[in-house]
Amino acid sequence: MENENRVLLVDGMALLFRSFYATAMSGYYMVNSKGVPTNAIYGFVKHLLAAKQEIKPTHIVCCWDMGSKTYRTELYPEYKANRGEPPVELIPQFDLVKDVVEAFDIPNVGLVGYEADDCLGTLAKQYEENAKVTILTGDQDLYQLINPNIEIMLLQKGYGNYKFMNEQMLMEERGLLPQQIVDLKALMGDTSDNYPGVKGIGEKTAIKFLLQYESIEGLLSNIDGLTKAQRTKIENNIDMLHLSRKLAAIECNVPVSCDLVDGLININSHKVTTMLEELEFKNINKLLEHL
Repeated sequence: MENENRVLLVDGMALLFRSFYATAMSGYYMVNSKGVPTNAIYGFVKHLLAAKQEIKPTHIVCCWDMGSKTYRTELYPEYKANRGEPPVELIPQFDLVKDVVEAFDIPNVGLVGYEADDCLGTLAKQYEENAKVTILTGDQDLYQLINPNIEIMLLQKGYGNYKFMNEQMLMEERGLLPQQIVDLKALMGDTSDNYPGVKGIGEKTAIKFLLQYESIEGLLSNIDGLTKAQRTKIENNIDMLHLSRKLAAIECNVPVSCDLVDGLININSHKVTTMLEELEFKNINKLLEHL
């Protein structure tokens, strides 16, 4: 019998940032009468409800980053150091959006020292025995979490547009297994997270290595079979290769928990409407028509 539990795990920051920049580009911040911008929160709610409508989950849980200092910045101070301060119009929306999530009676989960990805990975592994898990994100790094019970729902442009990714699709698109995504990123680095991997090795070569040798261990034990230039690149960057792998891997054993029952959808429309009225959202009924 197919499991009836369907959990939607939401990468809160991915939705919030995407929503902010979608309107901020045109200078539209939806400032309310208290002078508080609300554009990111409005878009967040739209994204959340569109995803709920799309997959009709039984449970929803939302995960958040808790500040920029994590165990990854301890390992490598340059990690994400290329990212500037968040725009001033977004800062007041960080706490407010969590209040909105609470108004939907959806749990907010986050842990200082870890990223939302680590919380998403940990909870996905906790829930997968009793549920089908869908992770809503804008981040392909989360492909490494895919297994028969965990799929990724990748945000695309606009609202209600997604690219779903499971094991079969990943194999068709890249020829890789989910666990090879970590080694792929370790080899090629990640410019958005600001770690280099092996200098001079791009995605194409990294995928070629993984198709041939399966893993970094397989590659290193066959290093004599590489061209001189490839071998030199790897040998010169071996420490960074191993460090990049640690940075790329999502930690799925962080000390967070949220009982499945706490994520059970139980939305009080009066409570939600009151919260959105306080924020002075327009067209609330239209926004909540698929509640």
